[in-house]
Amino acid sequence: MKEKLITLFAIVLLAALGYLWLAPAGLKSSPDISVTSIDGRELKLSDYRGQPLLVTFWATSCPGCIKEMPHLIELYEELSPQGLEIIGIAMDYDPPNHVLAMREARQIPYPIALDLNADSARAFGNVRLTPTSFLIAPDGRIVFQKIGEMNMDKLRRDILDMLQQATRTDDDLQGTGVPA
Repeated sequence: MKEKLITLFAIVLLAALGYLWLAPAGLKSSPDISVTSIDGRELKLSDYRGQPLLVTFWATSCPGCIKEMPHLIELYEELSPQGLEIIGIAMDYDPPNHVLAMREARQIPYPIALDLNADSARAFGNVRLTPTSFLIAPDGRIVFQKIGEMNMDKLRRDILDMLQQATRTDDDLQGTGVPA
C-alpha cells in the first residue's frame, strides 16, 4: 500500500511539473506599469494594447544585449510601421550617462527607459539577468519570455502573426459597422 501511495505521489508530482514546464505561454497578463523614456515621455504599457509590444531589459555592460541590439533595431525599423513597439528598459545598476551614450552610439530608434529604482524589473518578476525580454500580445498577455538572446527569426514570425491577426480583427470589425 505504501509503495502504491509513493508511486501515485510521484506520478502526480511529475504530471504537475510537466504541466508547468509545457504549459502554454501567455497565461499571465503584462503588469500595468509606466516608465519614463530618457527623452522624458511617459510610456504606459496599457497604452500599447491592440498592438504587439516587446519589452526588453538590458544593460550597457551586457555582451548579449549589445549583440542583440542591431537585430532589435532592424526588427523595429521593419515592423514598427505595421504596429510593433519595442521598449528597452535599462537596468537600475546601469549608469544613466552610459545608457544615453549607448543610445546615441547605436542610434537606437525605439524608446529607452531607465529603471532607477528597479520598479519595472520587480513588476516583471524581479528581472536581474540581461537580456530578458517579454513579448506582449495585443490583448496584454505575455506570450513569450526569454532570458538571454532571442531567436530573431522566430520572434519576427510571432510578431508578424500577431500583426496579421490584428489586421484581420480590424477588418472583421469594419465589416460589421463596429468601430475598430
